[in-house]
Parts: sequence; structure tokens; C-alpha cells
Amino acid sequence: MALINEHFLKLSKNYLFADIKKKVNAFKVSNPGADVISLGIGDVTRPLCPAVIEAMHKAVEDMAAAETFRGYGPEEGYAFLREAIVKNDYHARGINIDAGEVFISDGAKSDTGNIGELVRWDNSVGLTDPIYPVYIDSNVMCGRAGNLDNGKWTNVTYMPCTAANNFVPEIPDRRVDIIYLCYPNNPTGTVITRGELKKWVNYALKNDTLILYDAAYEAYIQNDDIPHSIYEIRGAKKVAIEFRSFSKTAGFTGVRCGYTVVPKELTAACVGSDERYPLNPLWDRRQCTKFNGTSYISQRGAEAVYSPEGKEQIKATINYYMQNAKMMRSTLTSLGLTVYGGENAPYLWVKTPDGTDSWKFFDRMLYGAQVVCTPGVGFGPSGEGYVRLTAFGNHEDCAAAMERISKWIKG
Repeated sequence: MALINEHFLKLSKNYLFADIKKKVNAFKVSNPGADVISLGIGDVTRPLCPAVIEAMHKAVEDMAAAETFRGYGPEEGYAFLREAIVKNDYHARGINIDAGEVFISDGAKSDTGNIGELVRWDNSVGLTDPIYPVYIDSNVMCGRAGNLDNGKWTNVTYMPCTAANNFVPEIPDRRVDIIYLCYPNNPTGTVITRGELKKWVNYALKNDTLILYDAAYEAYIQNDDIPHSIYEIRGAKKVAIEFRSFSKTAGFTGVRCGYTVVPKELTAACVGSDERYPLNPLWDRRQCTKFNGTSYISQRGAEAVYSPEGKEQIKATINYYMQNAKMMRSTLTSLGLTVYGGENAPYLWVKTPDGTDSWKFFDRMLYGAQVVCTPGVGFGPSGEGYVRLTAFGNHEDCAAAMERISKWIKG
């Protein structure tokens, strides 16, 4: 008899965004003429830039000729993309990363969920709260999170990110084996200063802690003083794995391409041994076993992001979304709402008025303004009393949504 992994039974029945979709569909059924504007799910709306399209078309032509056809590619990614990443994302910022430390993937979500396979199930976990659901759910699936008790997992150290601490979590007062950090942050849209990030690296060095650093939104940073990579901090290569994605940077949510950096000097201990083991070859072994590589066409498209034309075109798209964020933040603030984020990230973290709980405010906004947000509590206990709005819509929809919300709130 086959036995299931009982830890899956601990998960909530639906993924957060599946619950949102279900509620929105129910509203549409009961209101068939409604024109709903979604500012909830963080999916992009702008088309791929011309440089990327041209490169992907060329890659398709490569696949159409015997001389240039590509079959299975290297599981860690083609050298042309890995070298472009190293040159533009790291060497350009004075960070010494080599191509052998870069692993191309089908997106940061996959790798942040799969990276836990490298470490034992009984490691302790520290999570900023609120947080992207995949971080916690992937740890629940393998039993690392423990059991759910009064809304919190028993083997998880929750590090609240609230207005009181400017959405930067406090350093734990005890040792934690694995720490997840995400900056610019999803869902709060806030960032971390170089000084604060240095405190985390120093903590990890002192406590032999592994930091899993999600930098998927680094391209949206507008402030030159904010670090784009954890490796800008001295010593971070000894303690941190960094995840990045072309999904939000270059509109690849439907194309799928991202990458993970596992430094060669990053090591971990093993039970019953005094020896340290490098994680880079272990991740390589894992990928070669369970992953057949990102498509050649996607990788050629990602490479074009780093061309002179691609850089300018990507910058224009990012500016487009950040103009949305600026307009949305200004409108919501003028309505008397308390708003965080939206300045160095495409997310706005909005405090619900009068202490209204997140799901109730979600329902009220959907039925009152026909606008979809994301309930903050879906990202963790500290998200209660907030909702997340995304700036990834087109200008017209974002403007229309703000007009509807204004009428609804003033109504």
C-alpha cells in the first residue's frame, strides 16, 4: 500500500491566489455585467520588449535548421546567459561571482521551493512575516515547519515586519538554521538598507545560518543607496543563496526564466562529521537529476535583456509600472489611507481602515468598487489588517481602479 506524505494534509486546501480567483468568479457569476479590475495577483501586462522578441524569433529559426538545432541543453543553463548575468548583474556592481555559481531555472518560485532539498528536514526556519506563501508551504510539505498551532507553525521563528519596525525584521535572539529574506519585499513593497542587511549577514556568519535571499524585484529599486544583491555585503557569499527572476524584470511570467546563485564558498555541516560540504555541487547534482534545463528559446530571450537595446527597453517597462505605483500611492494617500511600498517596488501595502480584517476588506472592495486586491493575512499573521495592490496593470486600468476606489470610499 502506498502511503502519502502526510505533511501535505497540513496545508490549507487552496493556494492563496486560488482562493482569490474562486471569490472573484463567484462575484462575476452573480454580477454578469460587472467589469472587474484586478490589482491583486502580481502578473505583468506589458508585452515582451522588441529586443527579447527579436532574439526569441532568431532562436526559433535556430531550432528550425539542422545546423543550429538544440536538443537537451546544460541543466545549469547555457554559458551565453550565465556569462551575461555575471557580467551585468554582478561584475558591474563590483561583485565577484563566476558563471559556475549561476544556475538558470524556469523562475524563482521553483527554486525557492526546491532549495530546501539541500538541507535536512529538521533544520529550524526563520521567516519574515508577512511573506510570499511558497516559502512557508514548501517547508510544510517536507515536515520542516512542524505543526500549525493557533495560526503559526511550531518549528518556524516568525520575524514580524510591521510599521513599528519599518518593515525590517529584528534579528532573532537565538540561533536559527535557515532564514528567508525577500527585498524589495513581496508583499509589503518595502526595501532594506545596506546597514540593516549587513546585520543579517553578520548574524549568519556568527551563527552558521543559511540565508535564502529572494531578490526577484531588485530591478525596481529607484534609490541608489539600496543594495540590489546580498553579495554587496562582505562575507555574504559564505552564508547566502540568492534567487532572481526575469518574470517581473522583463515580463517573463509566461516565458519562464530565472536564476539562482550558489557561491562555491558556501558550505554546510553534516551530522556525525566534522567536515563541511559545499552546496554548489550538491545543487548542481540536484538539478541534473530533477531538471532538464530551461528552454533554449527562453534563454536567448533572457540574454537579450542585457543588450544595449534590451536594457533601455526593459528600463522603460519598469518605469511604466513605477508610474502606476506613484499614481496609485498618491491617490490612496489622498483618500486618507496609510500606504507603504510603491517607491522601490511594484507593490503597495495598504492598511485597512478602522481595523477591518483583510478578507472582509477584500470583499468590500470587490463588491463596492469592483477592484481586486490581495488580503494581507494570506501572507502571514502579521499581514492581517492590510491588503496588497500591484502596479502591474496598464495605465488605464490602474487609473480607473483608483477612480472607482475613490468613489467607493467617499461614497
